[in-house]
Amino acid sequence: MKKIFMIILAFISIIGLSACENDGLVKITVSEVAHSVFYAPSYVALEKGYFEEEGLDVELVLANGADKVMASLLSKDAQIGLGGCEATIYVYNQGQEDYCVNFAQLTQRDGNFLVSREDEKDFDFSSLKGKTILGGRRGGMPEMVLEYALKLKGLNVGRDDESVIANGGVNVRTDVQFAALAGSFASGEGDYVVLFEPTATLTENAKQGYIVSSLGEITGYIPYTNYFCLNSYLNENEEVVEKFIRALYKGVQFVLSNSSEEIAKIIHPQFTSNTIEELTSCIERYKAIDAWKADPILNKEGYELFQNIMEMANELDKRCPYEKIVNTNIATKVVNEYKEK
Repeated sequence: MKKIFMIILAFISIIGLSACENDGLVKITVSEVAHSVFYAPSYVALEKGYFEEEGLDVELVLANGADKVMASLLSKDAQIGLGGCEATIYVYNQGQEDYCVNFAQLTQRDGNFLVSREDEKDFDFSSLKGKTILGGRRGGMPEMVLEYALKLKGLNVGRDDESVIANGGVNVRTDVQFAALAGSFASGEGDYVVLFEPTATLTENAKQGYIVSSLGEITGYIPYTNYFCLNSYLNENEEVVEKFIRALYKGVQFVLSNSSEEIAKIIHPQFTSNTIEELTSCIERYKAIDAWKADPILNKEGYELFQNIMEMANELDKRCPYEKIVNTNIATKVVNEYKEK
């Protein structure tokens, strides 16, 4: 029986190896929090073959939420996750032995746009007093940074608390999942909603709402979206992660140095429901707020700022050490290589 069991294990290992390699390429499944133009550099790296050049076969799987991204990594259905670092902080603080490590930063601004039900040509944040905003899942990056933006504008914020409206405050609803925000808003829920691109543009084009402000412009620098993986995966596959970062870095550099229209044409296969013109407009909006980080290094100052935001949202019981869940060694190595060229 033991011999048979060993044969079965060997067979499974062979199947596993064949699933991880395709024509000599190492297969990587990336679970992304959302499919958005906000992550354009990643799609450029895919469409221009930068990952393949590094010997990687990258498959994107849409999770629709950082909590679901984390679940896919913990279950090992995916090897790499793309989302806010709040998920990695939650897991570490819960005592997970094999926690996740952030190894590359992608975006450095909030990618959400505030969408109004009315066409407010001269929008001012004071217009939000006594209103309700659909903000996404409680404790998620979009919702917490929305609260941060509102507080920066001097507004009194209540979470799922309509009583705050009576006193001129803003009620942020967290009972609608991020992926369902646009549909709920179109059906009549809320006075405002926060949306990524291209959903914000599609909503506006359908006359179901109007973009009135960029939250990224309000909040300034925040390490909004990062790539992360299990600590065990990083330890066992450092070379693979390095290749992944190298391809991603090429994608970022292309986006920063080429026109919005050129980028739109390249990533169009990822967004076939959108026109080139729509994608160009979305990319222009993100370029205008300097959405993408020029290098993939998640610095400590930005990380600690985000923990401050989590504390302001009452979603952080204890701070998580930067040195534990952030690894900049590989990203720094990749950046230095390019500087030397």
